[in-house]
Amino acid sequence: MSLRVVVSTLVVGIGTVAALGAFVTTDIRDGLVDERVETVLAESARDATTAQERADTTTAANPADLQQFVYDLQTELRALGGENRGLVMLRSPDNTSAVPLTVGESTTGLRSTITPDMRTAVEEAIPQPWQFVSLPDSGDPGVVVGSLLDIPVAGPYELYFVYSLANEAAALSLIQRVLGIGAVVLVGLVVVMTWFVTLQAVRPVRHAARVASRLAEGRLSERMTVRGHDEMATLAQTFNEMAESLQRQITRMEDLSRLQRRFVSDVSHELRTPLTTIRMASDVLHDERGSFPPHVARSAELLSTQLDRFEALLSDLLEISRIDAGAAQLEFEEVDLADVVRDEVDAVAPIAHDMGIEIRLFVSEGPHTASIDRPRVGRIVRNLLSNAIEHCQGSPVDVAVRANRRGVAVVVRDYGLGLTPHQVERVFDRFWRADAARTRTMGGTGLGLSIAREDAQLHDGALEVWGSPGQGASFRLLLPRTSEGLGANAPLDLVLREREFPLVGPRAQVDIGLAPPGDDSVEVKA
Repeated sequence: MSLRVVVSTLVVGIGTVAALGAFVTTDIRDGLVDERVETVLAESARDATTAQERADTTTAANPADLQQFVYDLQTELRALGGENRGLVMLRSPDNTSAVPLTVGESTTGLRSTITPDMRTAVEEAIPQPWQFVSLPDSGDPGVVVGSLLDIPVAGPYELYFVYSLANEAAALSLIQRVLGIGAVVLVGLVVVMTWFVTLQAVRPVRHAARVASRLAEGRLSERMTVRGHDEMATLAQTFNEMAESLQRQITRMEDLSRLQRRFVSDVSHELRTPLTTIRMASDVLHDERGSFPPHVARSAELLSTQLDRFEALLSDLLEISRIDAGAAQLEFEEVDLADVVRDEVDAVAPIAHDMGIEIRLFVSEGPHTASIDRPRVGRIVRNLLSNAIEHCQGSPVDVAVRANRRGVAVVVRDYGLGLTPHQVERVFDRFWRADAARTRTMGGTGLGLSIAREDAQLHDGALEVWGSPGQGASFRLLLPRTSEGLGANAPLDLVLREREFPLVGPRAQVDIGLAPPGDDSVEVKA
């Protein structure tokens, strides 16, 4: 922020000073030149009049005397003009006199400053014509003033006074240097003042940002220092009050969360003992259901089924409690993820077969090894398969496994009910179901996907979902293979398209275009 303000001020300051300097320089230059031109015109008019009066009163009549008169006149005019004025005398093109006079220039090369336009203006007797020129030797600016000199017997001649503006150019250069130095000093002072003022405003903001960052890191006791009674002090005081309020709220929420986790854990543990007793009694009733009347036998079966769901719910609650408490322990081992997927597909295959659902497995060539906690990853895959079977509506369930250098992916895709955008946002919420009224064939507690996502994150991986009403849903599990973590290019797309890969039997291992080793950018091709 300080840099932006200083740079903006510097740009505006330089632009303003440059514009002001250009205006002042132009105004001073015009003033100096106008004043000098007025002086030059007045001086040249006076000397031209003097020369014409001398010519009118001369008594020279022969060529020698006329030539001497011209020499004397040129010498006098040079003396009157001084060092800053040159003299050029030329014979007029309209001169028809038979008396030739030798005329010329006071300084070699000075005649080049007389332009044809200037000579034309003098010949046409325009009153005191003049123009700006560049002097031949020094390159300094100058002014040429012309007039017509009529010499008796010798005829008309052109008389030009060449004035140097070197003094005015030097004065203007000095003024420009002074203005430039003043501009640099002024801009420097403006930048310093801007920086100082900006620091006064930015320093408390930076301090507030540091305190806010520490608060975000969990250091809830951090506070801003309050100095004085100005606006910054009011900001610091208000910030501290907000931090104290947040600390109280967070502490209260942490205490409540801790009590909730402990309550869930304690209840889950306490329910283990009565549940074991009920399970034993249920098993006895279930084993003897053949001797019971039909309605009693059916009740024994329902009791056993609900006890299975109850045990699964308790296990999930205990697992959630351990994850929330940060006490989840992982036992890593090098495992081929394709083997884990095959085992889980084999486990659910009988249920899928009974429901008339085909599970199609696609595995890319090459290794799919990663350091994982096998039971947890197996639970993730099993949960994804169970959900796909529940919601596929009799359509096939596709499972694909593919790896690249940095990661391995498992995609489970069904073509059933699908998910709305709102359901996609909530699918990993605890105890949430897309359709709570739907009959569940494989049980379910509403915690499976939530636990699956937590397990994936414990592996530094990710669990992602896509769904569209009537087009099914697709879940993708990504797990890293190296300490570099997941790369930017996933081994498999999230949406596994139907018939994207060739089918060879219900559980075929199919080459799906594995990229060369170390290449993460090759896309899956059928």
